Amino acid sequence: MQKLKQRKWMVGTAVILILAIVAAVWVRNGRAAQAQSDTEESEIVTAFIGDLSASAAASGQVTARREASLSVDRPGLVERVNVRVGDEVTARDVLVELDTADLELSLANAEQNLRLQEANLANLLAEPEAADVTAAETAVASAQATLDDLLDGPSAEQLAASEASLRSAQASVASASANLGSAQDTIKESQILAAEAALLAAQQQLERAQDADDANPTEATYQALLEAHESVASAQANLDALREGPDTTAAQGSLSAAAARLDGSQANYNLTANGATDAQIAAAEAQLAQAQATLANLVEEPTVEEITTAEANVERVRISVQDAADALAAAMITAPFDGVVTAVHVNIGEYASGVVVELVDTSSLQVVLAVDEVDIGDLSIGQPAAITLETWPETTIASQIAAIAPSAQTSAGSSLITYNVYLSLGETDLPVRVGMTADANLITASFNDTLLVPNRAINADREKGTYSVQLIVGEEIRDTTVTIGARDDQNTQITSGLSAGDEILIGDNLPTLSFGPGQDGDGEGRRPPFGG
Repeated sequence: MQKLKQRKWMVGTAVILILAIVAAVWVRNGRAAQAQSDTEESEIVTAFIGDLSASAAASGQVTARREASLSVDRPGLVERVNVRVGDEVTARDVLVELDTADLELSLANAEQNLRLQEANLANLLAEPEAADVTAAETAVASAQATLDDLLDGPSAEQLAASEASLRSAQASVASASANLGSAQDTIKESQILAAEAALLAAQQQLERAQDADDANPTEATYQALLEAHESVASAQANLDALREGPDTTAAQGSLSAAAARLDGSQANYNLTANGATDAQIAAAEAQLAQAQATLANLVEEPTVEEITTAEANVERVRISVQDAADALAAAMITAPFDGVVTAVHVNIGEYASGVVVELVDTSSLQVVLAVDEVDIGDLSIGQPAAITLETWPETTIASQIAAIAPSAQTSAGSSLITYNVYLSLGETDLPVRVGMTADANLITASFNDTLLVPNRAINADREKGTYSVQLIVGEEIRDTTVTIGARDDQNTQITSGLSAGDEILIGDNLPTLSFGPGQDGDGEGRRPPFGG
């Protein structure tokens, strides 16, 4: 009986030990699971002393320092397109040609006008020729003499000469009239009778020649017959002329001419006798004024105003010539530099306006980065950089900072401020193209034995420009402002606000551990001691 009780006690004790072991394992596993869960939600890190190579990482795109969008100055018909997309061109290559017929004509007209204006200026400034001055003086003297004669009236000699000319014209008319009468009286009746008799005799001779030829046709009789016909025709024509009367055409023409001369002589006599009219005097005065002006233009020096006007005309037309030449040259769209054609916007036969060809200088490729304002103060021209392109991420291209934009870039709705940083693209065998995405690592400085914290522990207030950490002090968490320095891809340098060994919370909640029921008196989990 005693042995049975002892066995039951041993079994009970074993069961209790087994239950205790199971409980311990459950508690330990629960604590580990809770710790792992809390760690995933937040983390405690410690500020430490270490080394830092400061760098700034940024991304951007490949661009060309030189690119051009070539456009036409004035719309025109496309005559030739000499390039396609992807063609390599050299400076001054003709890429597109417009129709130039109208432009060439405009240039020719402008050049002709320029030559005319230059000749006018040269004539204005040139010394007059002696022969031209003499001729002008003679013209003035002649015009003056004519006006004087008109104003003085006719002299006795002029009146006598005019009267003599009138009498001579009257005599010519009388003589011509007499000649016409004589011509009309030259044909007598006896002449008509004789012509009629000659015609009758010729007709009788024709009848005899006809009878002889009819009776014995020979060569001789036929020839005689022809001659008889001709004699009859000649006699008939002579008779007709006598019957029509004499030819008085010449006599009538002479009479008409004499009558016209008489009218002129009579008009001249009347003018001479009556003196000059007001219209004649005015015309003579105008002729004299014109002659005097011509002489003055030759012998007088040109005025300042005249020279200025002539020079202004030359300059105005010269500008027109240059404009026309520029327009003609602009009809030939040429490459401003060596490069590659990236776009062609026109075809032959189209009416071009605006941009027609685009090209880039592939020898001037660069990478443009958008760098955060936090890092821009550590950058300077000439600093080294390493570039990788997303097309070839395993290949690094050496580079350096070529320029930094003086003004910032901002995006609507964002407080992020960046600056464009330009990197020269080093030598590479890769076929780099404009527009490719690039990543760059910019080495700014190196620091040894400096206070560091992980980058993810830093909280930045972009609007205020301040930085802070969640510092654990005793049982509290304090939002503590810090001053930062350089940073790399993992850690940030702290220049004030922390000390080595300070604990910093990353996340919103402190890590906690869970215990089994009754372990802490209330069954709730608790946070481990700071630093434990």
